[in-house]
Amino acid sequence: MELAGAAAIVTGGASGIGRACARQLSRLGAHCVIVDIQAAKGAEAAAEVGGLFVEGDVAEEVPVQAAVEAVGELGPLRVLVNSAGIASAVRTVDRHGRPMPLESFERVVATNLIGTFNCIRLAAAAMALTEPVDADGQRGAIVNMASVAAFDGQIGQNAYSASKGGVVGMTLPIARDLVPLGVRVNTIAPGLIDTPIYGTGPDAEQFKARLAEGVLFPKRLGTADELASMVMELLTNDYMNGETIRVDAGIRLPPK
Repeated sequence: MELAGAAAIVTGGASGIGRACARQLSRLGAHCVIVDIQAAKGAEAAAEVGGLFVEGDVAEEVPVQAAVEAVGELGPLRVLVNSAGIASAVRTVDRHGRPMPLESFERVVATNLIGTFNCIRLAAAAMALTEPVDADGQRGAIVNMASVAAFDGQIGQNAYSASKGGVVGMTLPIARDLVPLGVRVNTIAPGLIDTPIYGTGPDAEQFKARLAEGVLFPKRLGTADELASMVMELLTNDYMNGETIRVDAGIRLPPK
């Protein structure tokens, strides 16, 4: 699918993988609407790529619908990149016998799983109103961000793994749902990616070096640009549909 002149929604585009995706989409001629809860960074990221910013939670209908409507100022909506997400590290029952607060589980699932579906349903409905771009009847493409934790969840990752496993699990049925609309859906399961989530400074660098010991090859954390490159491939390769692809340098996460 040709991206030049198309409009794209990138959730979580204020930083990390989402921001790298917005940059690469812009280089390919797409116009981006960034959705994020980080107001200052989101506005900065949108200005960097000459796009628009909508502040809001992806699990809520109003801000996502506002982003879909804002797209109309930029061009036909062809692309959705679901990169917004949060993590947690809480055991189901801690060493003192206290159960994990239910709201902690619900919060992660709401953002990572329900938020991803919310964006898909609203963006796909808007894509359905556009004219096809080719003889196959294609109208758009969606890429979701899961995690290798969907398959190799570690201690304390019950909510995160469940949410990302849900994203993987709904990829194929949603791709099948959207066949009549000509909208493709794929998911990426990243491994250990060097993003601002790890912080900065000597302690952060030492921590990332320890993490990299478990990576097969190359023995380092991945970059946001490497993930964004795979996103661009899934958007532009018309024969990719209903798939989940690990981008992880061969890592398999240990229990902890």
